[in-house]
Amino acid sequence: MTQRLHLVFGGELVDPGKTAFKNVDDIHIVGIFPDYQSAYEAWKAEAQRTVDNAHMRYFIAHLHRLRDEEVEASPTEELDN
Repeated sequence: MTQRLHLVFGGELVDPGKTAFKNVDDIHIVGIFPDYQSAYEAWKAEAQRTVDNAHMRYFIAHLHRLRDEEVEASPTEELDN
């Protein structure tokens, strides 16, 4: 079975229209998840928790796409379905 790790993280942005963090030291690491669905659920929970702050943003990073450091842009593995 192919493992597809996802990182959920977020924090306060300098400008809500951009993706630069106000303070990198304050980035909130929600966690690493074994699949997109569980990462999405964690992302959604954090996004809803901080909905009143327009400068707060959470992201999902596809860690499985970063594993092969020898290749400039690793291809995404095929789903095992």
